[in-house]
Amino acid sequence: MKKVVLFFLLLSTGTVIPAQKVADRLEKAWNQFAGDSQLKYAMLSLYVVDARTGAVVFDRNSRTGLAPASTQKIITSITSFELLGKDYRYQTRLGYSGKLEKAVLKGRVYVSGSGDPSFGSWRWPQTKEKSIIDSFVLQIKKAGIRDMTETVMLFPEKADPVLVPDGWIYQDIGNYYGAGAGLLNWRENQFDVFLRSGTKTGDPVTIVKTEPRLYEGSYISYVTSAAKGTGDNAWIYTQPRLIKGTIPVNETAFKISGAILQPAGQFIKGLADTLLASGVDLNSPSLQKQPSDTGTVNWIYTHYSPPLDSLIWWFNQKSINLYGEALIKTVSREQNGQASTDSGLAILRRFWKEKGIDPDELNLYDGSGLSPLNRVTTHAQVSILQFARNRPWFPSFFASLPVYNGMKMKSGTISDVKGFCGYHTARDGREFIFSLLVNNYSGRASQLVNKMYILLDELKK
Repeated sequence: MKKVVLFFLLLSTGTVIPAQKVADRLEKAWNQFAGDSQLKYAMLSLYVVDARTGAVVFDRNSRTGLAPASTQKIITSITSFELLGKDYRYQTRLGYSGKLEKAVLKGRVYVSGSGDPSFGSWRWPQTKEKSIIDSFVLQIKKAGIRDMTETVMLFPEKADPVLVPDGWIYQDIGNYYGAGAGLLNWRENQFDVFLRSGTKTGDPVTIVKTEPRLYEGSYISYVTSAAKGTGDNAWIYTQPRLIKGTIPVNETAFKISGAILQPAGQFIKGLADTLLASGVDLNSPSLQKQPSDTGTVNWIYTHYSPPLDSLIWWFNQKSINLYGEALIKTVSREQNGQASTDSGLAILRRFWKEKGIDPDELNLYDGSGLSPLNRVTTHAQVSILQFARNRPWFPSFFASLPVYNGMKMKSGTISDVKGFCGYHTARDGREFIFSLLVNNYSGRASQLVNKMYILLDELKK
């Protein structure tokens, strides 16, 4: 009996000692990290649990709400996997109404979007803009339409007309990463502008071209030439449409990317141009709200997006804000019939409340983390990551996480905010789930990141 008791005592001690060791190492590393002069006025939080047991390994300020930046994308991803399913696909439909007589359509052509963020994206062969427009033109011709007496119209379903969520800052929304999401997105709602700089510092910079050609209006350059090697310090603004900042001297086609403000109109007009070039006559295209005769629409073609797991792979790997905003609106659309950011976030908070997370730990304004108003606790993030680990779609989510510092984790960066959260397996086989957030640091982000890596390295030993 004494031998049996001793065996179980040693066994239990063997499971406790490693936990104590990693906790002690984290405590020492945390004290050094938190005492760094770069974090003198910062707010910090680190929460670590054992992935298998859920036991808390380390906790500092885990119930304090902090701006998560793009680490918030793990919340949107996991919620979308659970509520939409990894095989969910968006549909964009093409149809027409009216009478078709002798190749003349006395009616309208409709395009019905469902919020697909990949529509016209260059990331998949079947979603590229040429592939989609060629398919739509082919289907219109196959239907026997060669002349339209009215116009190509957009047929939107119920949706929030505001593409950009509350809380985004003015400097962001004109640039590619600040593109809002609608029911008909196009080319990830992004365009490229090519700039030519002068030979001397201070010389004016001219706009060479945009790709694609913009139908919504042109931009004015207030950009100037800066020293060689200074990089991209140019910003695109929406009201008025202008570009400010600097790019290096002696550039002939320096590319920066902006947000398309009216993606549905950009697509419709691009489709109309291609129809005209292919011999289909039509009047000037325009957009229209939902018509009263929707039951008479003859739907002739449906474009399907890649499956959700493929969308989320790109969402997390490249941290595409548009995808996060589209997903939140899609959750709302599928749950209550209207694509709305506020409704989607309410559904998200309600779902996680049912799983035991206080809604006040998820004070969210968007789906991507771009808003500086967002506040999330590291406790909530780790709890959500723990939930995901036991779901059948987890391999797809885990694959979507990038690798930084040899660890599977999502990063997050906005002004004076840096974060990492994810999973790691130590050399001894123990698995950890963690979230580390820093707000209001000083100095260079690259210096802070190296210090955060040193702290997280304690989970590797």
